[in-house]
Amino acid sequence: MSIRTRFAPSPTGYLHIGGVRTALFNWLLARGQGGQFILRIDDTDRERHVDQAVEKILDGFRWIGIDWDEGPEVGGPFGPYYQSERQDLYRNAAQKLVESGRVYRDYSTDAERAAEKAAAEKAKRAYRFRKPAYSDADLARFEAEARPYALRFQVPLGRTLVLNDAIKGPVNFDTDEIGDFVIVRPDGAPLYNFASAVDDVAMRITHVVRAEEHLSNTFPQLLVLEALGAAPPVFAHIPYVAEPGSRAKMSKRKLEEYEKQGVLVYLHQYIERGYLPEALMNYLSRLGWSFDAAQEIFTRAELIEKFTLDRVNSSPASHDQDKLFWIEGEWMKTIPLERKAAGCIPYLRQAGLVGDALTADQDARLEAVITALGDRLKVFSDILKLGRFFFSEQVEYDPDAVKKRLRKDGVDAMLGDLAGLLRDAECFETAPLEQAVHAYAERAGRKMGDVVNALRVAVTGQGVGPGLYDCLVILGRETCLARIEKARALLAASKA
Repeated sequence: MSIRTRFAPSPTGYLHIGGVRTALFNWLLARGQGGQFILRIDDTDRERHVDQAVEKILDGFRWIGIDWDEGPEVGGPFGPYYQSERQDLYRNAAQKLVESGRVYRDYSTDAERAAEKAAAEKAKRAYRFRKPAYSDADLARFEAEARPYALRFQVPLGRTLVLNDAIKGPVNFDTDEIGDFVIVRPDGAPLYNFASAVDDVAMRITHVVRAEEHLSNTFPQLLVLEALGAAPPVFAHIPYVAEPGSRAKMSKRKLEEYEKQGVLVYLHQYIERGYLPEALMNYLSRLGWSFDAAQEIFTRAELIEKFTLDRVNSSPASHDQDKLFWIEGEWMKTIPLERKAAGCIPYLRQAGLVGDALTADQDARLEAVITALGDRLKVFSDILKLGRFFFSEQVEYDPDAVKKRLRKDGVDAMLGDLAGLLRDAECFETAPLEQAVHAYAERAGRKMGDVVNALRVAVTGQGVGPGLYDCLVILGRETCLARIEKARALLAASKA
């Protein structure tokens, strides 16, 4: 049988980039070996279930380019692919384990367990729940009272479980350290370690590649698999994604701090900012996977061809937003002008700068702006930060740029001269305009930087941006003259 991997997210919130990386590793492993990648939704935790979360997961995977062979919207021979729709399978498996004697009914109450735990703590010993010694009379009374019960797995004591993890290597665990664990709650809801193991068997999963935080779950699952008479899959636990420049795990409690640092944590943030899916896939695949130190840019086909589990590092990888931004920039250089324009339009539309359908003039202007921005355009949302002034009739002046470039002696008169120069220019194109401005600076005895920077702020409102002469041509003569006049009025008002 070919390799079968799976990713089984819980729809309890936004998709973290660490989860996307885990899904990506599963997908690359399956694709590289001609196997199948299965998407399963572990939605048994109804208390933490978030509406629309499944849709966000599916949309996010489609965006980044992770397709699935079986799962939601695709189907497959081992469905359904929502755990909430697989209750009969769990009931049958639980009954099989009860009949085999590996699972028992636990009638204990919260108060009874709390008392046992308190007694263990007082005696300074670890608390491990073990099967109560119920008498026949106790069982008869419980049934007469219709007392609720959970189903617990009876852990065999005195054994050492050995896991040959494909990333971490051999890991041993003593069964005495595992308490008898609940597999089905009194309300009939199956718990993760049980349901996941049952599903992996039913779906014929050959490789379970998941986050390191699930390592402790593996040993109870090995016991469940053994009790079901199933051979365990290959387990591979990926180290967590660490904070930038640190070994500390990224924490949901520090989201505001990350945001202030410009660090994005969730997939939807990258989509909303206008990152390229190729760039994020490239970056995440290299986050903890080593191949060739000299190669940083990988195509989708190269990743599929080269990815193997034996090159996944066993230690955490630090998230590096700067490196991701560099990779994004490299990928942005490769895409055609038409795709850049299509990526920028939603941001212009959301800002109310263009309508639902661009006019021919707007379309031509957008392509000219993108060309002028060149490598400065790193993500699609940059079109607003770097090029808003091209699409708005009203220019907004950056106070710092005005203070630094315009509020100087002689600048008002110089802007008047430049307005006359632009008004009289016979050819309003980049080369002639550049020659004219250079000639003016030399003639007036002014530094070229002072002239260019003042004119830039006057017509764009910003201190940095595309080439000045590209800006002048794209904006057009009349717009440039109107904005210079506005800038001069702003200076006059400040002196009044």
